[in-house]
Amino acid sequence: MAIITADNGDAFDVAGSLPLNQLDAPTVNRYPAVMNDAYAPPQDPLVILHHDHELLAVDKPAGLLSVPGKGAHLADCLLSRVQAVFPEALLVHRLDRDTSGVMVFALSPHAQRHLGLQFEKRQTKKTYVARVWGELTPKTGTIDLPLIVDWPNRPLQKVDHENGKQAITDYRVLRARDGESRVRLFPKTGRSHQLRVHMLEIGHPILGDPFYAAGPARDFPRLMLHAEELRLRHPDGGAGISFRAKCPF
Repeated sequence: MAIITADNGDAFDVAGSLPLNQLDAPTVNRYPAVMNDAYAPPQDPLVILHHDHELLAVDKPAGLLSVPGKGAHLADCLLSRVQAVFPEALLVHRLDRDTSGVMVFALSPHAQRHLGLQFEKRQTKKTYVARVWGELTPKTGTIDLPLIVDWPNRPLQKVDHENGKQAITDYRVLRARDGESRVRLFPKTGRSHQLRVHMLEIGHPILGDPFYAAGPARDFPRLMLHAEELRLRHPDGGAGISFRAKCPF
């Protein structure tokens, strides 16, 4: 059973609607089949949020791979587009293909090491915006569910309380109406598909998710997940700096 801990300390069931002592049985979520579609990335021009001698921040469009996939048909990606303009650019982190928003690239080996360690040691602060299925309650809380790759269905991830790695997400509901909720998500760890699986497991899949949503929750033009803000320390001097990309939905 997936459990949300609300800010007042109460524990709620996977749907986030009833205290545990009012439940008759746990709710179980089932993953839909993995999407198998053609890769047709958007041809939007590169949107530069920040550029200096050590780093570059850009706004990645949804539908574009962060790095090349396997095969020539998956060669087009944000890294190659950035390197066409900034040949010295080096990869620091990734976003899922269907997620839009802030990505940072290093412009020197020193910056790559410095920024990479910040991600590794969880010193960066990330904020995402998402639209999710259903009207989520409580309005704020923490999801703590360990994740592991679902090997027979990779790249899907799944909750595994015995072998999974710790994954923690804080959330805050911005608006809930008409059968959906707009939320801000604050991942405290950086597991693959963490936000997508966590929201699925509490009964509120992210709208338009081709991997984890099903039925009407999947019937949206894109994955409604956007990396809105990234805060980190600048590799030249260590001063705090933040980058923000306006949510497109």
